[in-house]
Amino acid sequence: MRRRFAVLLAALALAGCSRLVETDQARLCRMALPALSPPDSTIEVVGQHEFPDGRGLRVVYQLEPPSPALTHFADCRFRQPGRPLRSDELTTLAIDGRPLSDVNLYFLVRFWLATPEARDADPAPLGDVADLPRLPRSAAYALQQALNGLPLAAIYALLAAAYSLVYGLVGRINLAFGDFAAAGGYAAALGALLAVGQTPATILAAALTLGGAAAAMWGIATSRWVFYPLRGATGQQALVASVGLAMAIDEFLRLAQGNRPVWVSPMLNAPFGVARAGDFVVTSALDALLSGGFALLAGLTLLAAMRFTRFGRRWRAYSDDPLAAQLFGVSPRAILAQTFALAGAFAGLSGFVMTIYYGSVGYAAATGLGLKALVAAILGGVGSIPGALLGGFLVGAFEAAWQACFSVDYRDVAVFSLLAITLALKPGGLFGVRS
Repeated sequence: MRRRFAVLLAALALAGCSRLVETDQARLCRMALPALSPPDSTIEVVGQHEFPDGRGLRVVYQLEPPSPALTHFADCRFRQPGRPLRSDELTTLAIDGRPLSDVNLYFLVRFWLATPEARDADPAPLGDVADLPRLPRSAAYALQQALNGLPLAAIYALLAAAYSLVYGLVGRINLAFGDFAAAGGYAAALGALLAVGQTPATILAAALTLGGAAAAMWGIATSRWVFYPLRGATGQQALVASVGLAMAIDEFLRLAQGNRPVWVSPMLNAPFGVARAGDFVVTSALDALLSGGFALLAGLTLLAAMRFTRFGRRWRAYSDDPLAAQLFGVSPRAILAQTFALAGAFAGLSGFVMTIYYGSVGYAAATGLGLKALVAAILGGVGSIPGALLGGFLVGAFEAAWQACFSVDYRDVAVFSLLAITLALKPGGLFGVRS
């Protein structure tokens, strides 16, 4: 187990620093190998290397028999960089430097690559699974669902923390945080587009920076022109204002980005085996694990900042007693702007995770995403930052468990039912106070 963990860490490091191999390009290239190899041969993929222009890759593989195995390479070229949407985007294929004729390539694409049998014949969809740890079938199925729910839990946790930052300071709910996440997701997609062709680490850094910065700017603007002028208003008035703000941002994003989702080429999404139970193999991918690890790291960083930094002390002082905090020099305008900037940045990080993992972002998902994150914040205790982070992971786990056991058609009904149950049985949430 210790050796597997070390291998996984090495894979994460290499994936971040090496050039990106597009998963679906590699899959189509590998799927062609069984059709071009002797019928009784065994194919072992040795390596995959992307071409510098991003329009193809070389797959190095060995064939047995004969013994010792002979090493071959297949060069696959595609119509354009990025994810191929159809198998006919494969334009050339050469085995050991000898290209297939146009006729052979047409028949290969039309009558092999487009079939389910070709996908099943992929010689390395998960790598070598013979040495994976063995689990009981029920435990393996539970582990698979937990891994499936990890990215969604990360999205909810980051967005729930944004709700709690603002509510814990001024006792107000900003229902536009889902739209902040969508705006951050669009900015993250732009960052990934600007860095296309670079290493995964560069692409992720560009997407993260633009996504967090864009949502933080939305937070600062909201603080200055919406919430600070309403600092003396009732909670209902501020809530209605936030609904109007959410509708305005929705319409702005629709006019600026269009009705269709923006797509981002997936990265680090090559599946690998984690454990097995008979013929059932538990799988995950680096992007899913990175999503959960990123949310955990961001949450721990936020908790440390709230405890040990000057901003954290000022935030806690103003939250406990605004008048006393002002007497000691805490500016209401400044602390509100800083809090909204930080909360907006966390909403942008949520949009970044959503865009990079799912490969798309659209303004239409903002409302549902924001409401589910609000459920997570209330479940953990709205106003409690640790509770909000925990609530996000709990809601993500609940969704994954529901999808595993019941119809997905009622998944959202079940999630929003958690809100009613929490408010009825424990209004303060897990870590909040009853008031």
